[in-house]
Amino acid sequence: MEVVETTQSTPLFNSALETGVRALVFLNAAFPKSFDLTELTWFDHLVVHTADVGGPKSLHPDLPQRTGELLVRRRVVEEGVHLMRRLHMINAVAGDNGIAYYASDDASALVETMHTPYALELKIRAEWLTAQLKNFTSEQLTDLIEQKIGRWAVEFHGEGGLERSTS
Repeated sequence: MEVVETTQSTPLFNSALETGVRALVFLNAAFPKSFDLTELTWFDHLVVHTADVGGPKSLHPDLPQRTGELLVRRRVVEEGVHLMRRLHMINAVAGDNGIAYYASDDASALVETMHTPYALELKIRAEWLTAQLKNFTSEQLTDLIEQKIGRWAVEFHGEGGLERSTS
């Protein structure tokens, strides 16, 4: 009997793991605020393209068609958030506007162990982005996304509230 080994590789780039870790880092920086999936998709884009909104040098290349990333990004962000929920790093809360997500109490311990150059730069950008957006209303965030990413991104994903307190 012949044994055939099959190996399935899971890509790291644009994977649930990658976007889940980015969501976790962002939510940890924004703790205790919570955000819906649409907002997390927008923030996942903005945290790696911070130069687009006047921030530090972007973590990812500034490709001309990067705004199209949002078409595929939402599904991958959703998978990443669900992965981090299974690992008890992200919690969900149901409210009047739907489901929102926030970092669990255990999230900061994991984020603090991340010391690769990419992780350190990601944490810097997540802190910067949350500081920039902390006083934004839902309308201001929608305007920013429309201006920097495009009106179709707002219409495709729908509009949601910017922040909800979990306390």
